[in-house]
Amino acid sequence: MKRTPAHNASQLRIIGGAWRGRKLTFTERPGLRPTGDRVRETLFNWLSPYLHGARCLDLFAGSGALGMEALSRGAEHCEFVDSDRQAAASLKANITALGSDCPAERAQVTLNSAQQFLSTSPAEWHIVFVDPPFGQGLAEPALTQLIDHNCLARDSWVYFETRQSQPEPIPEHLYTMYREKTAGDVLYRLLAPVARD
Repeated sequence: MKRTPAHNASQLRIIGGAWRGRKLTFTERPGLRPTGDRVRETLFNWLSPYLHGARCLDLFAGSGALGMEALSRGAEHCEFVDSDRQAAASLKANITALGSDCPAERAQVTLNSAQQFLSTSPAEWHIVFVDPPFGQGLAEPALTQLIDHNCLARDSWVYFETRQSQPEPIPEHLYTMYREKTAGDVLYRLLAPVARD
C-alpha cells in the first residue's frame, strides 16, 4: 500500500447499519491504521447480538472506524478516546457532519490517553475496542486497567487488535478468548472478562 505523508487526509466508509456507505475523513497520523473492511465485517458479525442499546468505548480511537460502525449498527452511545489532538479534531468533525443522525448524547470525543481516561472513568461499558498503535506496549496495560478500575459492565465484550507477527499478550487471568482470527499481519480477538465473585 502506498504510504501518504502524515498530514494528508484519508477516507474510510461505514460498511453497515443506518449510516452504511457514509464516508469518514481523517488525518493521517503516526501509528494510525483504521481497521479494514473485512476485519470490521467479521467483528460486527460477532457483535451483532449485543450492539443494540450498548454503551461502547473506543480506546485509541484514531479514525473512529470501530466506534462509528457500532453507532451505525445500533449502539446507544460511544465514547471516543485518543491522545492525538488532530485525530480527536477529525473525530469531532465527522460526528458533527452526521448532524441530526448522531445527536450529541450518542457520541463523545475525549482528548486523553487511555491510561488517564480509564483511571478516572466512572462509567461501565458493554463493548470496548482496544486497538492501539502496534509495537508500543499499550494494549496489555489498557486491558488490565479495564478490570482493575471496574470499567466493564456485566456480560461485556472487549475487542483486541494486535500484530500477528509480534502479538501483545492477553492477561489470561482476567479474560477468556471467545473468538480469534487473522487478516494479513493483523490478529484480532473478542475477549470476555473472567467472572469475579
